[in-house]
Amino acid sequence: MANLRKELEKCKHPNSRKTKALGKKARRQNNKHKTRLGHAIKSNIMGEKLSWFLGHIDEERTTPLSPQEFEELIELYLHRFDEELQQIALKQSIGKNRANQHAARQDVIRITLERERNEYQSGGMELLNLCDPAKFKMLLDWDGSALSVQHLKLDLVSHNMLQRLKQSAPASTSADQMETV
Repeated sequence: MANLRKELEKCKHPNSRKTKALGKKARRQNNKHKTRLGHAIKSNIMGEKLSWFLGHIDEERTTPLSPQEFEELIELYLHRFDEELQQIALKQSIGKNRANQHAARQDVIRITLERERNEYQSGGMELLNLCDPAKFKMLLDWDGSALSVQHLKLDLVSHNMLQRLKQSAPASTSADQMETV
């Protein structure tokens, strides 16, 4: 970037071909940097989400979650900010001067929760399917870094998908019981 500035300073006319080419090169580098930054932010957010799920799974557990347990864990995830929202409401109720003190944080939390709930209810949240033994093991083996998130195979986990898994799970367990009899 410093080289580009020096070369731009050397250019005598602002509309010369060389000046335009250097400007184009600078814009291209800037756009590449923005793209890299966007991927890094997405990896960090996904890393935080996966670490939350990893932290709320029992450490000694080696078997994948049942669809019912996974659904309960997702509901717990969607209510993770309830305590903070209660604290903000309490602070706002204390004094009339503090009515808007934490309004920005409250709005960010509400928008995030609304978006995640809509994703879960409709198309699906981007997560590891913790009902799948291979993906559950991948989460347990994950080192926790945001850089290695890109190597995990994520699925769209939705409410409808978990309901279908719940319906298919009793049928497979009853078939297993019939084989053992």
